[in-house]
Amino acid sequence: MKIIPVILSGGAGTRLWPVSRKAYPKPFMKMANGKTLAELTFDRAMSIATEQAVITVTSRDYYFLCKDAYKKHPACDLDKQTFLLEPEGRNTAPAIALAALKVAELYGDNAVMVVMPSDHLIKNMDDFHRAVKQAAELAIEGYLTTFGIYPTQPETGYGYIKSGEVIANKEACLVEKFVEKPSLTVAKSYLASGEYLWNSGMFAFTAQTLLDTMAKTAGDVLDKSQYCYQQTDTTGNQIEFDAKLFKNLPDISIDYAVMESAEKRAVVDSKFDWNDIGSWNAMATLSESDDSGNRIEGKAITIDSKNCYIRSGDRLVATVGVDDLMVVDTTDAVLIAHKDKSQGVKDVVQFLKSKGHDAAIFHKTVHRPWGSFTVLEDEDDCKVKRLVVKPGQVLSLQLHHRRSEHWTVVSGTAKVRIGDDEFLLEENKSVYIPVKTLHRLENPTDQDIALIEVQCGDYFGEDDIERFEDIYGRTNDKKTG
Repeated sequence: MKIIPVILSGGAGTRLWPVSRKAYPKPFMKMANGKTLAELTFDRAMSIATEQAVITVTSRDYYFLCKDAYKKHPACDLDKQTFLLEPEGRNTAPAIALAALKVAELYGDNAVMVVMPSDHLIKNMDDFHRAVKQAAELAIEGYLTTFGIYPTQPETGYGYIKSGEVIANKEACLVEKFVEKPSLTVAKSYLASGEYLWNSGMFAFTAQTLLDTMAKTAGDVLDKSQYCYQQTDTTGNQIEFDAKLFKNLPDISIDYAVMESAEKRAVVDSKFDWNDIGSWNAMATLSESDDSGNRIEGKAITIDSKNCYIRSGDRLVATVGVDDLMVVDTTDAVLIAHKDKSQGVKDVVQFLKSKGHDAAIFHKTVHRPWGSFTVLEDEDDCKVKRLVVKPGQVLSLQLHHRRSEHWTVVSGTAKVRIGDDEFLLEENKSVYIPVKTLHRLENPTDQDIALIEVQCGDYFGEDDIERFEDIYGRTNDKKTG
């Protein structure tokens, strides 16, 4: 039996702002153990992958972040990992359909796909492995299998699954029905009945079973996914779909498109711990509380304060005489909210988006395929950044129409092109790039290099970048720096 994990890595994680933002969302947040959710998901995927190969569906913006996370796994061979890059999000049904087509192509129709979002946290690996074994056996028998989670509280933010008849010799049941996110009263009745499980959003089925079922339940999704796949160069392990064709794919979840109307459905009796980290309240449960019920990550002082969750960045956070608050501090934004209003954090993000505020999308430190930059100062007449370029990486050959730049190397040796001239720029040396002048920065060494970039002009937006050459395929993209 071949088991091929399929990781779905995307989403903005708006309920975990200001740590999770569109340019650096929830899967790349660090947990208390220092690992990101993306790293932990890949570790989990590799523990069940019979071919030591994983298929990841993500965007081009997150592709390099995923690769950096996966490289930390000691057994990861990046040449065996396949990345399906979406030009934009179109929900889970087309993403899983495209993954099924790739699984069938690489590993055969009967390979079992275990679909897992990249932003879930599971700690009990023994129970997880037992559940995957059960789900894979059911998948080989032709079931579309989902992983149900025992509810621990009347949660209104999850969908539910009502279990039906027990499947003989399996720790699983037939699915009687899927239920949408309920009201609090209904959620309490589900919890009391013992017949309902949380819908984890994790699935197992063979590639062929999924495609055959989709042909019956969501033919339009399958047809358009197949056409998009057929018109794409699927050789290699980095597959980027055409934006126009991809835009035609229906925006629909796998639950609506397939699972709710499929005939042969099973739900595995999953006993492993599970947390989808869907809010700051969920994040708080991962930390130990003190005698006053306060949960703290980072540096904080609590005086006469109870039942608070505090996550601090570089600064010390102090609370005095407050109860039931969430305080999340980052370098450029602070969230303060009542614990009962944790779902309302997404409204802050919507407000910031409506005002065109960068804090909805970017941190002060922005990650790029070549490394990262941190904004040190941002004024009307100048912008100052600290750039860190990874070994062997190259920024695009570009020019700016409305700003000049000064580069000063603070560590390492950079390779610089300005106009037709190319030279090495050593530590403590500077160079000036005039407006409308072709330039490029490269790290030819095996160590990170760091530079200070001072921009002068009347506009510093990312759309003032005109690219001519780019090894990351961004020559027509003015959004990603």
